[in-house]
Amino acid sequence: MRTLVILCGLTLLTASQAPGEDLKPVPPPPGAKVLLDGKDLSGWTTRGGQPARWKVVEGGAVECVPRTGDIMTAEKFGPDFHLHVEFWLPLMKDAKDQGRSNSGVYLQGRYEIQVLDSYKNSTYANGSVGALYGIIAPDEKAQAKAVKPPEEWNAYDIYFRAPRVDASGKVTQKGEVTVVLNGVTLINKGKFDRTTGGALDQKLGEPGPILLQDHGNHVRYRNIWLKPLSASD
Repeated sequence: MRTLVILCGLTLLTASQAPGEDLKPVPPPPGAKVLLDGKDLSGWTTRGGQPARWKVVEGGAVECVPRTGDIMTAEKFGPDFHLHVEFWLPLMKDAKDQGRSNSGVYLQGRYEIQVLDSYKNSTYANGSVGALYGIIAPDEKAQAKAVKPPEEWNAYDIYFRAPRVDASGKVTQKGEVTVVLNGVTLINKGKFDRTTGGALDQKLGEPGPILLQDHGNHVRYRNIWLKPLSASD
């Protein structure tokens, strides 16, 4: 099903489902650009600009091939957008903490929204699923409600506004991010003025790619689309 969530005047279109119900891919709204359709990895490269080496698997998904490197879109986006990402985490019952199905979605290649199996898996708060890694921790109660066991599909809806900078690169207005996991808001208009670890560069305020992290785990992604946001959204 789809859920409409009203947050401080912004209408958020998100994906939600009952426990145990398989997530159906959420179709992109008018004006959105499909970045990953599960057919191939055209439009995606390594950090160095070489062809992406992850693999397409059943169900229209792309799976990380460990140690082949991060992949990112050749196209750059910004300053503001709604990003939809669906991800699937493998069962790693003998792993714990940051070792359990770790990956990440980098906005503009600079700001990581953590992907991690946080189901009955303790770790530091700003490193758990839904965090702006190392900067903003997700709401604990909301996360407990949203998190699902591994081997089930999840959906992120991320509403992003990049930091504004002056001619010298100094931040004049902090960036803002809202993170919704499976229809539950984990971060509501969180403010930030710096990049997270592992960023492509420090060019705050400039357009950048969407990057998926290779953290050595067989995490899968599908149905990634992006819709620009205007100042009035």
